[in-house]
Amino acid sequence: MNTNRTALSVNLNKVALVRNTRHLGIPSVTRAATLCLQAGANGITVHPRPDERHIRADDVRDLAALMKSWPDREFNIEGNPYQNLMGFVREFRPHQCTFVPDSEGQFTSDHGWNLAHDADRLRPLIAEAQSLGVRVSLFMDADAPAMAAAKAAGADRVELYTEPYAAAWGTPQQDAELRRFAAAAQAALDAGLGVNAGHDLNRDNLATFIRAVPGVAEVSIGHALIADALELGYNATIQDYLRCIDIAFAPARSG
Repeated sequence: MNTNRTALSVNLNKVALVRNTRHLGIPSVTRAATLCLQAGANGITVHPRPDERHIRADDVRDLAALMKSWPDREFNIEGNPYQNLMGFVREFRPHQCTFVPDSEGQFTSDHGWNLAHDADRLRPLIAEAQSLGVRVSLFMDADAPAMAAAKAAGADRVELYTEPYAAAWGTPQQDAELRRFAAAAQAALDAGLGVNAGHDLNRDNLATFIRAVPGVAEVSIGHALIADALELGYNATIQDYLRCIDIAFAPARSG
């Protein structure tokens, strides 16, 4: 059972994706961020890809300025440090950057780092980000033995790639996936890493995940949350996700 409450960071990529289908500037990414923060979200996440198919450089700049008005919330920028991420880290110095091993044309993030191959190349980039005061999280598969390698590379946290759990939700494989993620999270904690999680988490599967997986400091949720917001509005949606987190931390009822 986790004891420190999990933070909710809202990924705004899909807001930008809708906006980019026209040239009207709507929906506004900064307005969406403001509404989510006003509703109680603990942070904002963006993943500016090199092709700018959703979040653009101007969005990162505008959000960095906006977040200065919310000093108790966190700004997380995701991306591949071999592509465009480090430029944003150097210019804006977010609270956290998440290194993700995506190729330039990749549809969506779908695997974690292979540190046997990438650790030596990542290590100086991790150190550079940290020298700028930026926490570094590595996007990782739920592979318990790999957590020590993430720590050895210099990371502060790992973000566990949760799509396999989401895909198993409601199936006979669900409990086995939860055990695998719990083992990976515990290995990360034992190595001295913080634990984040994200990808395909939603209002149905979130509370179960947080309750079962130890020490989840932050969840980053985009696609499902923005889809919910289209129906419910930002305020009600954020409140619902925060309620899911509250449920995960509520004492278990006996009897």
